[in-house]
Amino acid sequence: MSYAKLAGLHPIYGLYTGFIPIFVYAIFGSSRQLAIGPVALVSLLVSNVLGGMDLSDELYTELAILLAFMVGIMECIMAFLRLGWLIRFISHSVISGFTTASAIVIALSQAKYFLGYDVVRSSKIVPLIKSIISGAHKFSWPPFVMGSCILAILLVMKHLGKSRKRFRFLRPAGPLTAVVLGTVFVKIFHPSSISLVGDIPQGLPSFSIPKKFEYAKSLIPTAMLITGVAILESVGIAKALAAKNRYELDSSQELFGLGLANILGSFFSAYPSTGSFSRSAVNNDSGAKTGLAGIVAGTIMGCSLLFLTPLFEYIPQCGLAAIVISAVMGLVDYHEAIFLWHVDKKDFVLWIITSTTTLFLGIEIGVLVGVGVSLAFVIHESANPHIAVLGRLPGTTVYRNIQQYPEAYTYNGIVIVRIDAPIYFANISFIKDRLREYEADIDKSARHGPEVERIHFLILEMSPITYIDSSAVQALKDLQQEYKSRDIEICIANPNQDVLLTLTKAGIVELIGKEWYFVRVHDAVQVCLQHVQSLNQTPKNPDSFAEDKPSFFQRLSKRREEDLSIAELESGDKITEPHLEPLLSRKS
Repeated sequence: MSYAKLAGLHPIYGLYTGFIPIFVYAIFGSSRQLAIGPVALVSLLVSNVLGGMDLSDELYTELAILLAFMVGIMECIMAFLRLGWLIRFISHSVISGFTTASAIVIALSQAKYFLGYDVVRSSKIVPLIKSIISGAHKFSWPPFVMGSCILAILLVMKHLGKSRKRFRFLRPAGPLTAVVLGTVFVKIFHPSSISLVGDIPQGLPSFSIPKKFEYAKSLIPTAMLITGVAILESVGIAKALAAKNRYELDSSQELFGLGLANILGSFFSAYPSTGSFSRSAVNNDSGAKTGLAGIVAGTIMGCSLLFLTPLFEYIPQCGLAAIVISAVMGLVDYHEAIFLWHVDKKDFVLWIITSTTTLFLGIEIGVLVGVGVSLAFVIHESANPHIAVLGRLPGTTVYRNIQQYPEAYTYNGIVIVRIDAPIYFANISFIKDRLREYEADIDKSARHGPEVERIHFLILEMSPITYIDSSAVQALKDLQQEYKSRDIEICIANPNQDVLLTLTKAGIVELIGKEWYFVRVHDAVQVCLQHVQSLNQTPKNPDSFAEDKPSFFQRLSKRREEDLSIAELESGDKITEPHLEPLLSRKS
């Protein structure tokens, strides 16, 4: 009922939303512990959108029910098309910042029941605070004292339930205790200054098809936002509970169950519902193992609608507001902000941007800005991938990032580069620029091998590259021609099967030469070192290698037959590895 008030609806619609949808989800959903129904965040979204429209009470209710139908349709479409992966682009920092700001707005929106006067309905913090301050002369002590006492009881019961195992039953019993205490107080003392829930219709909801479809077009953005929030909340909770109870969760079935629950719920006067963290936690703590728990909860709700609604008439509004405030206080996730500050400043900035825009510009804009900035960070990381210069760890044939392993050494005349991302049109220019930087910026302090004045070989370690597109292929062709003109050879080490197939189809393999593809970085290094050694012993002009490649490979084969020590290999005086094989045979 408290969530229905938050949505701007009569409390009975909160009971309807917790009735039919829970039966449908228990049958068609995949989570065994998830409890669905009205939740604070979705209720606030409904209130924020419909409250800004000049609507009669009847039309307001019809549009809230229509929203449930539209959200259900969208969730089912996402389930059938398996589009749940789209939600992955909303980072945890965005969700945390959004829910923190929303919790503050929700708590302030409930202040009117504590203060005893009306407060403007808004999802922005500034109008709420202005309205609270401007109406301060209407302040009433009785609802403030009663609401504060009930809130204190709820917080104490929640704390005891979390901190001590033997009292954990107190946590789920808190809201019921608050309602009972408030109702008993009102029945005994009849305080005139405390507003009550009032008359609630008795009986089960009747079947009716949602109306007012002419407003559907204007509600699409809101329905999409509610769908996104509902999926994030429900699937996130369901996955956590599934992992805790060691069973697999089918995301598509989960979306279908939620969608069908909203669609059928809208036929019985329910507004949008989704998974509730608090009620799901109660289910889990109570030992729920199947969807039967939802059916039992739905049955109890049905009995309440049939027999207990006369008792709800005397529930104080400030008591329901205290329940909402107690619930959303746990959503203020300042611990996450502190954690992000210490771990990842970028995610901290994202958290601050999302929470600030949500507070001052509204929920819809807050979500859009948060998701937009999150996607901008993803695109920036993709367009500017991590690239490492590799060096050889002493006494091994292992090559690692020289920034991470300062003891790793490189070889004169050779640059070994690892690109830690797929190569595509958005990042190929960045990669080319970095390769040119590595070619020019040569640190000779930790280099081994024969002394040469410039770079002769660029070895690309391609094992982290999972994909390469046509733009990147063309850029590699241009890079090969540019390097060839300056007598620099590109070597490819350990490309995966898909990347190698793309390079073959594009003619890059033939352009570079099959003899320059290797299984290991170390194999490529040995071949390159032998060539650098031959250049050091027999100087040539820059064009001689391209013109006399066969004679070079004859000399290379002869050198591979020599048996020299590891010390000689590392010193660069003479380099060999008798059983070295390229990745691709030149005869194939």
